[in-house]
Formats: sequence, C-alpha cells, structure tokens
Amino acid sequence: MATIFSKIVKGEIPSYKCAENEEFYAFLDINPIKRGHTLVVPKREVDYFFDLSDEEIGRLQIFAKQVAKAIKAAFPCRKVAQAVIGLEVDHAHIHLVPIDQEGELFGGKHVTLSPEEMEATAKAIASNF
Repeated sequence: MATIFSKIVKGEIPSYKCAENEEFYAFLDINPIKRGHTLVVPKREVDYFFDLSDEEIGRLQIFAKQVAKAIKAAFPCRKVAQAVIGLEVDHAHIHLVPIDQEGELFGGKHVTLSPEEMEATAKAIASNF
C-alpha cells in the first residue's frame, strides 16, 4: 500500500509543493512547527531513512541543502534545522525548519496557517529555490 507521501508525490493528495526534481519532492508540513517548515522526501518509497543507498542519501542531502537555502532566503532566520525522525509516516523524510533558537524545533508548539498563508509560504520558498 502506498504511503501518504507517495500519494502526495503522485499528486493523488494535494500538497503545497516547494521544490522537486526527478528523485525528490519538497512540500510544506501541514502541521508546521514554524512557517516554512518543509518536508523533503525521496519519490521512491522507502520506509527507513537509513535503508536508502549511500548515494541516494548524498543526493537527498544536496537537494535538502538547496531547499534549506530557499527557506532561509524566504524566511530570514539564524539557521534551518534538519531532523530525521520517521515514525509517523513509513516513508523516509527530512524535516527542515527555520529557527532562531534551539527550543523552536522540539518545543512542542506548532503554528496554524490558513490555506492562503500555506500557499504564500510554498511560493516564497519555491521562488528562492
């Protein structure tokens, strides 16, 4: 059975796309910690991040780096944090979150954005990609 992320990549479930190439897809997290919180996934369905080949991880990291630069340009911050957790969805993915303080990433708080704010956020990142 396809994961929710595979369905997003295929366009079966709508998403706020920020960037994509032939192997990877970046889109906004629908329950963001902060505006600009983006998920980066391989288009190939792989459950566990470390089951990706070394070469895939390398290419995924380079793609994520480009997305992180776009996030930082769109939403000025001290850094863009990266987290690989992977328990909620059985599809390897990276969280990219613009932060100004350490506690922002794992403080438990999330922001609520309207569909218009989500669309504007995705467009801001995409225009800097």
